[in-house]
Amino acid sequence: MNEKDLVLAIDNGTQSLKALIFDSEGQLLAKETVVFTPAYFSKQPGWAEQDPEVFWQALCRACQGLWRQNAGLRERIAAAALTSQRATVINVDSDGQPLRPAMLWLDQRKTYGLPPVGGLWGLLFKLAGLTKTVAYLQAEAEANWIRTYQPDVWQKTHKYLLLSGYLTWRLVGKFVDSIGCQVGYMPFDYKRQRWSSSWDWKWRVLPFDPVLLPELVAPGEILGAITEPAARQTGMPAGLPLVAAAADKACEVIGSGSLTSDTGCLSYGTTATINVTHQKYVEPVALLPPYPSAVPGFYTVEVQVYRGYWMVDWFKRQFGYPEREEAARSGLTPEALFDRLVSAVEPGSMGLILQPYWTPGLKMPGPEAKGAVIGFGDVHTRAHLYRSILEGLAYALREGKERIEKRSRTPITSLRVSGGGSQSRQAMQITADIFGLPTARPHIYETSGLGAAIDAAVGTGLHADFKTAVAAMTHVGEVYEPDQKNHRLYDQLYHDVYRRMYKRLKPLYERIRKITGYPK
Repeated sequence: MNEKDLVLAIDNGTQSLKALIFDSEGQLLAKETVVFTPAYFSKQPGWAEQDPEVFWQALCRACQGLWRQNAGLRERIAAAALTSQRATVINVDSDGQPLRPAMLWLDQRKTYGLPPVGGLWGLLFKLAGLTKTVAYLQAEAEANWIRTYQPDVWQKTHKYLLLSGYLTWRLVGKFVDSIGCQVGYMPFDYKRQRWSSSWDWKWRVLPFDPVLLPELVAPGEILGAITEPAARQTGMPAGLPLVAAAADKACEVIGSGSLTSDTGCLSYGTTATINVTHQKYVEPVALLPPYPSAVPGFYTVEVQVYRGYWMVDWFKRQFGYPEREEAARSGLTPEALFDRLVSAVEPGSMGLILQPYWTPGLKMPGPEAKGAVIGFGDVHTRAHLYRSILEGLAYALREGKERIEKRSRTPITSLRVSGGGSQSRQAMQITADIFGLPTARPHIYETSGLGAAIDAAVGTGLHADFKTAVAAMTHVGEVYEPDQKNHRLYDQLYHDVYRRMYKRLKPLYERIRKITGYPK
């Protein structure tokens, strides 16, 4: 068969890069994964950087691995699409050569002492009570740190790119990126989904000249064609169209089949999130915008639990040695054994309640926040702690759901869950029970890659539009119905304990911050 009926999706995550081939029904036909070892390096505590060449070489190796194992599929590829981790930035010179390591989204450095916004904007922010919010965003922006502490790099910068824009440059030879990838501290107008107008306040808190930014293309449109040099390195056919997709979370949403505002998409990844697709602009928190969707003209309204499932990995490293050892001996997966650990504990973890604020936030939680576990007793074991982590993350995402519903005035009536944590049956059931909603797992794990494939399928004409493509390429897998008895118990704990924890503990967090200086 020589018909071009398949699409190639490149998914550049935090831990690995995957090259995936999908058909027009959303079935995964081939996959090649290259793990980053290490995922990043840290010259100082809190820093997270990576050599951009690591990402490019991983892309080349993954694609070449695909063709070696699936030579017959290469000629059937109609188009490629790229999705990547969000808010990872790369400064390049006029030849597209990186001037410094990529600064990853995990990087925690901040730039304090910058001049506050003055003039009319400063007055407006003061009257609206948003001065501290703007100062927080100003301190968090990676571009401000680079300009302040590496002025020579900033002076030589020809383009300031997100990882998606850098890989697109390597593939098609143009400084162009997708509108759907613009997530981070950039002068981007999230409401109109374009670079901000010259009068916008973002130009006053970020050090950008408009010429530093790439051209933007809407999801589903063509970014360019694979160049001859890129074809030689990746094995992709020269001239293959590269279709604009979106950032990984946005792709997860449509890859999970969530295209309407009544379906919440939970991502149980390094950062746990709840996302909802909306046609209207809804800020879940003032000045924190909804991000561009993988569908042009739509928005992804999101609430994050930063480093959410990081805590699950932490537990497995610190306390999961018996399960890891047994898995190695028995051939069972560690996830199955950790599920067994959770199932030994009753819902509610015998009163052990966890709030997963491991990293400070802006509003809820605020910059003083810390994680908290209350209710310890002599009956509690590591199994109770592990279950309380899963429950605490679900409580936090339920709180995000309610915030989105309040701001959008649209109830969320069903859930789709993707990300690594979705592989746990116990985590899925706990989520259904805490939310009190049917909770489905998509038919495949690779929802971010599938979302990019949907963009490619629409962009190359395999499907006429996004509604048709999502209907054809996404399928519901296992569905978990809430246990109403468990839901009633969780509902009490959520309203009577969890929702009150932060307000009661906040004064103590503020005292800890004042005494120790952490977090700044």
